[in-house]
Amino acid sequence: MNLLITGGAGFIGSHVVRLFVKAYPNYSIYNLDKLSYAGNLENIKDIERAENYTFLKGDINDSTYLGAIFNKYKFDSVIHLAAESHVDRSIEDPIAFVKTNIIGTINLLDQCRKHWGDNKEHLFYHISTDEVYGSLGSSGLFEETTGYDPNSPYSASKASSDHFVRAYGETYKIPYVITNCSNNYGANQFPEKLIPLFINNILNNESLPVYGDGLYTRDWLFVEDHALAIDLVFHKGKIKETYNIGGFNEWKNIDLIRLLCNLMDQKLKRDEGTSEKLITYIKDRPGHDRRYAIDASKINKELGWKPSVTFEEGLDKTIDWYLNNNEWLNNVTSGIYKEYYGKMYFK
Repeated sequence: MNLLITGGAGFIGSHVVRLFVKAYPNYSIYNLDKLSYAGNLENIKDIERAENYTFLKGDINDSTYLGAIFNKYKFDSVIHLAAESHVDRSIEDPIAFVKTNIIGTINLLDQCRKHWGDNKEHLFYHISTDEVYGSLGSSGLFEETTGYDPNSPYSASKASSDHFVRAYGETYKIPYVITNCSNNYGANQFPEKLIPLFINNILNNESLPVYGDGLYTRDWLFVEDHALAIDLVFHKGKIKETYNIGGFNEWKNIDLIRLLCNLMDQKLKRDEGTSEKLITYIKDRPGHDRRYAIDASKINKELGWKPSVTFEEGLDKTIDWYLNNNEWLNNVTSGIYKEYYGKMYFK
């Protein structure tokens, strides 16, 4: 199999690329990434010399380049992770999200349409987000049948791309699957998102900015568990189906932050409460969804997937990775990246 994975130098993508390269030596894995601020070849340095791995530097918005690589490598299937993914950034620059998340996805779909024809021995696997469903009240869960109700430019762009995948599947008979995941965390995540941002800020005794009252609730998914779920859906998922992937881990932001502070104090051998003093409540962002929570029972029942770690275990592993990879953290928070990091965005 010639498998194209887009966005494979990013956070989630790097874990997926690593898993497939190591687990399937008979596959030829092609990693397409434009290496934006969040794409980093250091994330996949350990497999860069693997015989079944090829890195392709390019942009999914470049349809000419996409046509050339589809012609050259004859991709059998696509796992599409490349995306602009940060809510705050989408509020500042929504057009960038339209270009990458919508137009870029259509460009990929169009190449599949042109090169695959009516051959059903292919798969377009689109990775999406729980944010397309909008916001929940104090109870209930997002199910695969939940109506779309996006509230930010980011979630609207992902909702649109989901619709285009389904439309191409119906119109051009492109075999597809879609998964909508909850908030990922783990190693290699660019420190604009909450957990790595706060780990870095605690290390540097900088403010921990908390939106509004801090009671916004999210479901958290360990990135290595997400990669395993993607593997399962890719090989065993039903064509034209949607699967929600969640961690069964609902946490209010402020409770998560306090747990993180406590763990950091322990690991850094600081007095209890030291890190928590850095918490600073800031003005809420526009269109902030109050609560997300995913019902992941479908993927559990049909494919047998479930998280391998609790949130506490996953967070402990995540903190250890950042503490043991301080050079990586310093590299991505300095120089060219300072402009982005300095705004202290987080999801």
